[in-house]
Amino acid sequence: MTNLYTLYWNRFRSNRFAVAAALVVLSLFILSFLAPLITPYDPDAIDAYHVLLPPSGAHWFGTDELGRDVFTRVVYGARISLKVGFVAVGIAVLVGTVVGLVAGYYGGWPDTILMRLVDIMLCFPTFFLILAVIAMLEPSIWYIMIIIGLTGWMGVARLVRAEVLSLRERDFILAARALGASDLRIIFRHIFPNAMTPVLVSATLGVAGAILTESALSFLGIGVQPPTPSWGNILTSGKDYIEFAWWLSLFPGLAILVTVLSYNLLGEGIRDALDPRLGRR
Repeated sequence: MTNLYTLYWNRFRSNRFAVAAALVVLSLFILSFLAPLITPYDPDAIDAYHVLLPPSGAHWFGTDELGRDVFTRVVYGARISLKVGFVAVGIAVLVGTVVGLVAGYYGGWPDTILMRLVDIMLCFPTFFLILAVIAMLEPSIWYIMIIIGLTGWMGVARLVRAEVLSLRERDFILAARALGASDLRIIFRHIFPNAMTPVLVSATLGVAGAILTESALSFLGIGVQPPTPSWGNILTSGKDYIEFAWWLSLFPGLAILVTVLSYNLLGEGIRDALDPRLGRR
């Protein structure tokens, strides 16, 4: 097992883009958790004497229309984005994995019903479905995380089902059945660990999608509500001053771009390292 992990690690570290992406993601975690130690400013403190100041030594990313330090708000906004990404993806992975395991292992009518449910969910434009649901509810970070999670599990379900269909007829599964192992033991002891590769990759890529969705909702004013800093609502305030305060849009936009790109590259690196069928290295 140790040799297998060493092989995975060697494959992963040979992908320079994936390693760089992992370092960026790790840096984001450090910045978000150590935000009070990194910046001396309060993200919500209004300073009427330092309004719309350009980037400088005192304010690395400048200040906004209320005199708040943009760097501080971007760093604190990373907390919101990471929280939304991981909680929403956690919900999606949990639901999708359970649906995929049941549909793939039992087949028959459970498979038919669950896959038709997946098809129905895929018929709805996800972003507009999220907009409609959130518009009927009070804007809340928890509602956003739950709704994004409950509208993003279909891809995971399909991936897990495909893996289970491939695994359930393997010799070690047949041997477990012959020894009298229960369905639950076979599913969670033998099938689930061997079907984790696509789940892990999908989860990593899903974090990027969840961050983009949250930023878009906040930009439209129905996501995270001011004064709580979010990359999306920082962009919203910046669009009114973009002609002469470019830094209000540039830096949160770059934060979204770099974060989403890093998670995508990290997900591809994990896929390449864990999938032996690629045979690239």
